[in-house]
Amino acid sequence: MPDLVGPVEVVGAGLLGTSIGLACRRAGLEVLLSDLSAENVRTASGLGAGRARRADDVPQLVVVAVPPDHLGAEIARALAASDAVVTDVGSIKTEPLRAVAHEPGVERYVGSHPMAGSERSGPLAGSAALFDGRPWAVTPHRGSTPGAVRLVEELAVLCGAVPVTLTPDEHDLAVARTSHLPHLVAVLMAGRLADAPPEHLALSGQGVRDVTRVAGGDPALWEQIVTGNADAVLGLLGEVRGQLDVLIDAVASGTRDRLGELLALGVAGTRAIPGKHGGPTRPMRSVFVSVPDHPGELARLFADAGASGTNIEDVHIDHDPGRPVGLVELLVEEDGAEQLLGSLESRGWVTHR
Repeated sequence: MPDLVGPVEVVGAGLLGTSIGLACRRAGLEVLLSDLSAENVRTASGLGAGRARRADDVPQLVVVAVPPDHLGAEIARALAASDAVVTDVGSIKTEPLRAVAHEPGVERYVGSHPMAGSERSGPLAGSAALFDGRPWAVTPHRGSTPGAVRLVEELAVLCGAVPVTLTPDEHDLAVARTSHLPHLVAVLMAGRLADAPPEHLALSGQGVRDVTRVAGGDPALWEQIVTGNADAVLGLLGEVRGQLDVLIDAVASGTRDRLGELLALGVAGTRAIPGKHGGPTRPMRSVFVSVPDHPGELARLFADAGASGTNIEDVHIDHDPGRPVGLVELLVEEDGAEQLLGSLESRGWVTHR
């Protein structure tokens, strides 16, 4: 029999909270919703994510899904309100743990963090499928009871995610490296564009869009995330500053060997990122296809690509302002690229190698 039978209380009916509610309801659990915004609760309830919490409700598990600055206070409130196991889904783990470390009942607290999200926010962006196949970090502290840990792991599985156990410190360093630092570097890069002359911006291609995409995140939320994980972020920023100094010296002096070493290190880093289904990366090749900019063409391209028998691993679309067609990049395994090119060309597509 499963340990998690409900009710599950979700504190914070935004994107993550609503998505957790929808996933729990999909599994047949009762979900209780609370939020400072009554409108968020009404919207999430209307979507089927649960019902508004009543004073006499007794949850088995409380999931705190509020902004980072409020995690400690809400976790403490949840621990004091009942004997429920409490978790949170914030993107930092050491700071909220520090805030509640001496609270009565802290042994019932187990931090967690689903590695899933969206550029949209609020309950209307919620989806029961948001966590499907995604890692979900479970970060017990030394005093967490085995039963509490087991309940939070079961929540992750129930939501379709894959639990990954880390200490709070390990988690915060990992997300600083894979999320917080990339965001800050993207912000610095995007900032160089804010006052750029229009004739410079007219040369923008897909590369600059890829590098700066995440810089469009909510500044207020990212202020909380970065300051809450300052120790881990500062260490990595120091490493980047050191490498930036080396890069400046290499460019200024024309030292190609040193510049080449830094460029090669970047290639090694991209290859270190886990590949499909978490396996090793495989040699890939890009196939570029010109697609007329009118309805139905993208669907036709995907249908023709499927007919070739080649599996598409990823897709990027480049919309340059001065071009009447879109340039679609299809990423395929290297040994299937020529087959895809030949098949598409035989169907009238204009391709670029």
